[in-house]
This record gives sequence, C-alpha cells and structure tokens, in this order.
Amino acid sequence: MVRFPLFALALIAPTPLFAQAAGVQSVPRATIVANADAEFKRVDTNKDGQMSRAEIETTQRTTFAARVDARNKALFAELDSDKNGQISPVEFAKATPVPKADASAVLRVDTNKDGQVSLAEHRSATIDTFTKIDTNKDGMITGAEVQAASSAK
Repeated sequence: MVRFPLFALALIAPTPLFAQAAGVQSVPRATIVANADAEFKRVDTNKDGQMSRAEIETTQRTTFAARVDARNKALFAELDSDKNGQISPVEFAKATPVPKADASAVLRVDTNKDGQVSLAEHRSATIDTFTKIDTNKDGMITGAEVQAASSAK
C-alpha cells in the first residue's frame, strides 16, 4: 500500500501529495481518497468530523518530535565518537531542534473559513489535486504524471 502524508502537506501542493507515487507504476484515485480519509481520521482525534487547528498542530508536533527523536538517536550514535555513551555539549549542539508547528498551510483548504477542515473540504482538495495531476484523465496517476506536475510547479 502506498501511504501519503496527506494531512500536513498534501493538500497544499501536488508535489508533496504524490511524491511517493513517483516510483509507483500508477495509483488509482480511490487509493488516494482512501488514504486521505484515513489520514483525516488520524488527525481528527476528538472524532467530531473536523480537523481543528489544535488537532493539526498537535499531530504535527507529535510527528516532528518522533522524527527529531529518531534523528537525534542516530546523531548521538554518530557523534559519540569514543562510544562511551556520552557526547560533549559541542557535539550535542549539532542536533536540529523541533520545527515550529503551524497549521496555516493545511488550513488553506478551509473553504468556509471556520478555522477547521471538514472531511468534505479535505476530500475536495485531495480530489482537486489528483485531478490536476491525472493529465490523461484515466483515474490513475503515474510516476510520469507526478514528475510532470512537480516540474510544472
């Protein structure tokens, strides 16, 4: 199964939404919509059918923190040159801090401007992006179509 990080980046620009599809023969629209719906449900933590700014930013912080933690562990292993289980403050300073969470990009699909993204708004933006990339209108996106969309942007 191809998994797309839809909630945070995908609805804003075609490139992030379908970047993983570039190496795939083709991805049907139904798969993109199903993945978008699953991602929406993951972000909608209170299950009210809306992605609020708080839910989006909490999900972003959690995702960023997990990435930073994994990266920091790898950096620690790399920076601990004497393998004594400790690194100096200078070595540790090379690690990257957690990026600031900002739901503004995701909220661009908030068409009714109520400060939340509904499933309908999320799905509509996903389908619009899919339709723009699916240049031959066969209901599938190919790696070539993703590359073309990336180049055009």
